[in-house]
Amino acid sequence: MTSTINLTTEPEAVTRPAMHYLFIERSGNIPTIAAGTWQSVEKFAPAIGAIGQIVGACALYQCGPDIYRAGYILADRPATIPDGLSYEVVPGGKYTRFVLTGPYSQLPEATSRAFQLVAEKQVPIRDGFNIENYVTDPRTTPQDQSITEILFPTR
Repeated sequence: MTSTINLTTEPEAVTRPAMHYLFIERSGNIPTIAAGTWQSVEKFAPAIGAIGQIVGACALYQCGPDIYRAGYILADRPATIPDGLSYEVVPGGKYTRFVLTGPYSQLPEATSRAFQLVAEKQVPIRDGFNIENYVTDPRTTPQDQSITEILFPTR
């Protein structure tokens, strides 16, 4: 059974600002570890909210070796970092963006398709983490209306 995904197919060049990022990092097969990593980091949301203003959520990942980070974007550097979390400033830069409108369960298929589009369209990729930026809040947005940016670091 093939599902239909609502993914943009034309690469869009965007520039992202640097971000303050609190996260949990895991290594392994990304489709297998992603949901559990999010379950772990979501438990920290109240503690993170107590030390800083949460302005977003995103995952950073890279392949070979497979590394997945799930976390929250803060408005400023936190004064303290809760035990169990890591912090870094993720530098800003140029990215190529594809946008998925639909449930998070479609992310594996959408991401695979985005990788194909990057290869087909010969997008000049640079070293760095890819980003899944969750534009909408899953607590207040119906799943079929969720918006996720799939971003590739580009030159």
